[in-house]
Amino acid sequence: MKTILRILLSAIAVIVLAKILPGVGVDNYTTAIIVAVVLSLLNFFIKPLLVILTLPVTIITLGLFLLIVNACIILLADYFIDGFWVDNLLWAIVFSLLLSFLQSILFSILKNDKKK
Repeated sequence: MKTILRILLSAIAVIVLAKILPGVGVDNYTTAIIVAVVLSLLNFFIKPLLVILTLPVTIITLGLFLLIVNACIILLADYFIDGFWVDNLLWAIVFSLLLSFLQSILFSILKNDKKK
């Protein structure tokens, strides 16, 4: 149940960001849910591989290269999903940062509700 709720909150964050950012778009709510699922799967399977492969560059840049890794994950989701698009790497970085920020806010609200 917790996983489904987290995916739905991520889909809401994707929809909000697609409405706000001009370089990001999503066709409908179903596509946003698919984007949330695909992003979670890519973050689970592909991102650790990319982090390990780019570890020297990440250390040299003091962790800032992880922004590029996150943007590559977003662009990979853009490649796989038809109704979701990101214009370029810069919009993918902005989308990644704002998505992480929104998810942390939404997930913290979810944690606060469970404590009460």
